[in-house]
Amino acid sequence: MADRGGPLEAASLPAEVREGLAELELELSEGDITQKGYEKKRAKLLARYIPLIQGIDPSLQAENRTPGPSQTTAAAPKQQKSRPTNSRDERFRSDIHTEAVQAALAKYKERKMPMPSKRRSVLVHSSVETYTPPDTSSASEDEGSLRRPGRLTSTPLQSHPSVEPWLDRVVQGSSTSSSASSTSSHPGGRPAAAPSAATTPGAAAATALAGLTAHAHIGVPVNSRVSSKIQQLLNTLKRPKRPPLKEFFVDDFEELLEVQQPDPNQPKPEGSQMAVLQGEPLAAGAPWPPSLLAALQRWGTTQPRAPCLTALDTTGKAICTLTYGKLWSRSLKLAYTLLNKLTSKNEPLLKPGDRVALVFPNSDPVMFMVAFYGCLLAELVPVPIEVPLTRKDAGSQQVGFLLGSCGVTLALTTDACQKGLPKAQTGEVATFKGWPPLSWLVIDGKHLAKPPKDWHPLAQDAGAGTAYIEYKTSKEGSTVGVTVSHASLLAQCRALTQACGYSEAETLTNVLDFKRDAGLWHGVLTSVLNRMHVVSIPYALMKVNPLSWIQKVCSYKARAALVKSRDMHWSLLAQRGQRDVSLSSLRMLIVADGANPWSISSCDAFLNVFQSRGLRPEVICPCASSPEALTVAIRRPPDLGGPPPRKAILSMNGLSYGVIRVDTEEKLSVLTVQDVGQVMPGASVCVVKVDGAPYLCKTDEIGEICVSSSATGTAYYGLLGITKNVFETVPVTAGGVPVSDRPFTRTGLLGFIGPDNLVFVVGKLDGLMIVGVRRHNADDVVATALAVEPMKFVYRGR
Repeated sequence: MADRGGPLEAASLPAEVREGLAELELELSEGDITQKGYEKKRAKLLARYIPLIQGIDPSLQAENRTPGPSQTTAAAPKQQKSRPTNSRDERFRSDIHTEAVQAALAKYKERKMPMPSKRRSVLVHSSVETYTPPDTSSASEDEGSLRRPGRLTSTPLQSHPSVEPWLDRVVQGSSTSSSASSTSSHPGGRPAAAPSAATTPGAAAATALAGLTAHAHIGVPVNSRVSSKIQQLLNTLKRPKRPPLKEFFVDDFEELLEVQQPDPNQPKPEGSQMAVLQGEPLAAGAPWPPSLLAALQRWGTTQPRAPCLTALDTTGKAICTLTYGKLWSRSLKLAYTLLNKLTSKNEPLLKPGDRVALVFPNSDPVMFMVAFYGCLLAELVPVPIEVPLTRKDAGSQQVGFLLGSCGVTLALTTDACQKGLPKAQTGEVATFKGWPPLSWLVIDGKHLAKPPKDWHPLAQDAGAGTAYIEYKTSKEGSTVGVTVSHASLLAQCRALTQACGYSEAETLTNVLDFKRDAGLWHGVLTSVLNRMHVVSIPYALMKVNPLSWIQKVCSYKARAALVKSRDMHWSLLAQRGQRDVSLSSLRMLIVADGANPWSISSCDAFLNVFQSRGLRPEVICPCASSPEALTVAIRRPPDLGGPPPRKAILSMNGLSYGVIRVDTEEKLSVLTVQDVGQVMPGASVCVVKVDGAPYLCKTDEIGEICVSSSATGTAYYGLLGITKNVFETVPVTAGGVPVSDRPFTRTGLLGFIGPDNLVFVVGKLDGLMIVGVRRHNADDVVATALAVEPMKFVYRGR
């Protein structure tokens, strides 16, 4: 075909046409135009010169023998109409055409003129982005064989094992001259990927076009800036898709190993193994009632006018004083109503041992006390809870889980409280999220039935049956119920009476929540055992007048007061200008959160201000308690045989390793704590290791305090698994020998036994944070903030 003069005819194409053809090839390779657009523009460029190049179609030669503007214009549409829309014109497949264009490009190359380009890189797209044709929807299978070999279109990428070497060759040639890249990288002007096209029909035409395409693409001098990007692309393709698994974790793993490796210089416990600490025995021969209910009946019948409980409103005015006679009679009426007037399908709604929810606000201690003792007289188990404020409160949902697990079907409340509860469309109390279906009973006097004169409750002796259930919320937010038996309830009241020296008709001012914890044990239970008078300070009054509890101590000549360190602090802020208050009547100021590290600062500051107003230093009595173990320890005044108070200045660094190291008070890196007194009467206490088996700690080691006593909780209601772990712990010596034949109860308090057998608490297990091998406590964060700026960051922020 060479002798037909194709190259000579191709060489006769004008320079602007050859440039246009080369530019079209580049646009197509870059994806700037579709295959159809390429063919249309190419046909338009060559329409006038087609007879010169092809020379194989006599009809076309005759038709275009005398080309002119009008004939050329008319010929192009005819050719486009006669061509199929899905394939390239057969005229452009002749070998004559190929040889002619090759000769023209060879001559063009000798002129050393750069070919036009619209984009910086020709090779990037031909290597990565062009594995599929630009317009596959209109390309025939035959046309696929005519693709430029740089576009791997005949087979997918996975079928080309030589893709990576091909990329290498392309990148190497990109930084060289056009002639070098066209000869060294692809001998014969043919890319390495071209053999894939030879397997399809029309292989000869594809081979001819390959030469044209190779010169048209690779002959363009490439900007040196492109080569770095192509090299980056190549490196990316060579790199594995995912690094080895070790590379993901090697840094963190090595760092973790460094944290876990013990510091050879870290402090370690050096003391001897501690011994179990025995509390004083309970007083024998005292005229104790056989049960708390027996004490209520005794005082209600023999001292009916003796004041039992005084409730205040938000202005500090006494709105109600409940006498022991009224408490006894109202509790009897409620017990009779619960047992005889509540029926379901002609059957009693309740039977002995059933659980009943008590829903009373913190401003109504009188009705709560009637409900609590009414349930005890009816042999029902009261479950005091907080008043739900909304239907979907998250905390209320956890309480609902507790009520459901306890099988509660009845809730006791007052008329005023029920009116404030969310209502359903029917007007009844709404069903709270997560709560079981409940019946609501208003226990105001008009709703209760008077029992017959011959009706008497079973004033049972204190036994192993459950007296009440106190809720506890863990750090995860779950709510569990701690069961307290009748025997534990009586033992707790007796132990508190002996430890605090309570006597008959004493007055106690109570600022705490009377539904749970120390507020319940002192202000509702132990007070009735001793016929004491409790003045209950509502929390709403404390917000309005933080001095209210001190004023009531003065006006009622109270002998004891039950507060928290926050109440002492608030009264310090409000005491200016109050010169007529006196605390000389107090013999015990019980600080119920004395186990908190920041309590000591409030106690010291309170003493400094009010010592001039009659407060004696030995009056301040911090205590420690937990829902599981009830009261753990309490400081006794000297007249009750207690040792002088102590404080410990401990190294925070040592505490982070669970070791006790005494430091100096001048440093900010120390924790100053005060003792929480002695072990409760009739109790045994030891300190066990936090992790693993309950081995006894050494004398200079921090651990969890455990208590063995008849005055502790007995179980988590309905949760046998965690009950055994907490309420039936058996501490052992280093040799694995049990320290006692009686089980111990874990308190959740972290501390140690100091001089004079005084108990010190440095934090709670719920607030423990372990980082590596070091321990930190949430309470320490608060204590540190207090040491830096207490007024600004903690108390006002609270």
